[in-house]
Amino acid sequence: MTPATAHQTAGPYWHMIDFPEWADLLRADGPNAGAQGERVTLTGRITDGDGAAVVDGLVEIWQAGPDGAYESGFHGFGRCATDGEGRFRFTTVKPGPVPGLGNATQAPHITITLFARGLMRHVVTRAYFQGEALNATDPVLAMVEDPARRATLVAKPAGDGVWTLDIVLQGEGETVFLDV
Repeated sequence: MTPATAHQTAGPYWHMIDFPEWADLLRADGPNAGAQGERVTLTGRITDGDGAAVVDGLVEIWQAGPDGAYESGFHGFGRCATDGEGRFRFTTVKPGPVPGLGNATQAPHITITLFARGLMRHVVTRAYFQGEALNATDPVLAMVEDPARRATLVAKPAGDGVWTLDIVLQGEGETVFLDV
């Protein structure tokens, strides 16, 4: 069998594109140095269908600024590799609500894109914040009718501004992925 090439699988080529400092969107030498807003840390663990840690994944986040705008001077992009336990960690500010289609308002959320070995195409999900009032009317969350499945999109507070969202690629407790 011939080994997979770069066009046949999404990884594990992260060493070419992984800059660990990109996981800190608020770093002193970055575009968001001194950014205003509620400082948050988004962390989690990625597992495969067998419950094994995805140790060679790359996680990207995209988010609006605290004012809910994507073009407000806040650079809402981050990237980090998963560690030996499948964990990721980002330091950023909590995004504000963003406009949706029509007159809809989307609850504050962070878009998460995951690249990993064996994925022929990246997968995309979101991290909403537990207890956020707008979650009840968010148009994307409303499309997920099963409360247990919807819960896979909601990060939980772990104290001191840390929010946790574990991602399961398939099987029991599988995370809801968006078709984008």
